[in-house]
Amino acid sequence: MYLIAIGWLYVALMMAVAEATNTNGSILGAVFTFLLYGILPTGLLMYILGTPERRRRMRARDAAQEGGSLEPDAGGQPAADPVAPVRKEP
Repeated sequence: MYLIAIGWLYVALMMAVAEATNTNGSILGAVFTFLLYGILPTGLLMYILGTPERRRRMRARDAAQEGGSLEPDAGGQPAADPVAPVRKEP
């Protein structure tokens, strides 16, 4: 997956260089070519294709937080006072 993205970015970079060095081209046009043909579609594609992996990591993190601990007090809160308060009888 990454190899295809790197290859496409290389092609978009070469398109931008060709536009920048052309007599009718400009640097600004080359920057927009690289952004609109290279960075934007590649970023969108990588985000869409990475969704299942992000979902898997999120589910694993939630499962680890819910029941993954074997310690009796793993909530991170300090233990309550072991001595119960004494009340006066009415």
